[in-house]
Amino acid sequence: MPRSTISRRRFLKTTALAATSAVAAPYMRTSYAAGRLSLGLWDHFVPGASDTLKQICVEWGDKNHVEIQADIITTVGEKLQLTAAAEEQAKTGHDVYTLPRWQVAIHRDALEPVDDVMAALAKDYGEAGLANEYMAKHAGHWRAVPVAFGTQYLSCCSRLDLYKQHAGIDIARIFPPNDNRDAALTESWNWESYLASAEKLFKAGFPVGLPMGQTADSRNWVGALFQSFGAVMIDDKDKITVDSEATRAMLDYMKRLMPLNPPDVYAWDDTGNNKWLISGKGSGIMNPPSAWAVAKRDNREVAGQCWTHDMPKGRAGRFVASNPFFMGVWSFANNKEPGKDLLHHLSQRDQVRRMVNASGGYDLPPFKSLLDFDIWAKQEPPPGTLYNYPLRGDQETSIAGYPARPDIAAQIDALSLQPVMIAKVTQGGETIDAAIKWAERELEGLVRS
Repeated sequence: MPRSTISRRRFLKTTALAATSAVAAPYMRTSYAAGRLSLGLWDHFVPGASDTLKQICVEWGDKNHVEIQADIITTVGEKLQLTAAAEEQAKTGHDVYTLPRWQVAIHRDALEPVDDVMAALAKDYGEAGLANEYMAKHAGHWRAVPVAFGTQYLSCCSRLDLYKQHAGIDIARIFPPNDNRDAALTESWNWESYLASAEKLFKAGFPVGLPMGQTADSRNWVGALFQSFGAVMIDDKDKITVDSEATRAMLDYMKRLMPLNPPDVYAWDDTGNNKWLISGKGSGIMNPPSAWAVAKRDNREVAGQCWTHDMPKGRAGRFVASNPFFMGVWSFANNKEPGKDLLHHLSQRDQVRRMVNASGGYDLPPFKSLLDFDIWAKQEPPPGTLYNYPLRGDQETSIAGYPARPDIAAQIDALSLQPVMIAKVTQGGETIDAAIKWAERELEGLVRS
């Protein structure tokens, strides 16, 4: 047998190029003669939205001669999350699975890399954004595809009539249902002006309703508050940084803001702020459009005065809490390539539009170039009420616990450390120093573990 004459340098160069091409290769759709693809899909809050997603998947299956088996799984009782944990442990189950928020980080080692799919989507629609990359890209590889289905922001939803009558603020003028914003007016919507208006609304008998319990809604909006003040609990180098001037300024601010809320906000579950707005007593909350949608059904007079818009701006910027959803392919899946092709298909403009429309504008595409759908401008009452729900202007997305490593940030979020620290000061009567010392002890445990 002839002896190979390849040099060490040439060998290293060749293998390096091969490795690079394996990672950076463009997404290539393959054809399928037949097969079966099993899907675990989230049971959407908006009636009919899950059926639309299932129908899109079945249509794709018919076209590609792939039998689709789709199971709709609720998040009630965390069934969606518990099923994912069981499937990873058993190394069997669905091929494609829906993964909300931190679930990608939790299951990252059991998910097939989808770098090729994301590269193709980035080429067509741009980058998916920092929040999505932070939650779904681990050790340099995308482990799931961010999807519109289920993704939402916790924006401000304010009563136009109450803000104008009692606070002298025309919310629709600051955030109009078009792209003709007045920069000076938008800049004026900051945490100090929010506090001033909350005081007037409280005195008029129509307080804002900001949950401060150990719930998802509490953690989400408080995470955006932290980020807008520049307050960081743990940085990306595992350094505990909660004891800072920014944290102290934020806690001092919250000592003034929280007494202007209903006293029971510390005990609210995730429906508490919705009910507060729908009751007609609340002047504003921070929530996806679900509260408005229910008001449209149950209290149309209130719905006709609701306006979804940007969060207040802080010293570090304007941030809105993002609650992203992803879909991934298990590494133990029977049909990985069809699964990846389906994820690519679901992320195309036409399919995204169908899903967004089916949700009534509740869902938000992960790519900014897909935020030009007309559904948000068409929603009513009042006309244009959801126009400012997608990212407009200078607002950026926020994830509670950022910029700590995702596995640490997930624990900061799950343990509600941020709202608990605020509650210690605003409800428990503790000093700012004592609350910060408590947070440092909790965070030290997270870093050590």
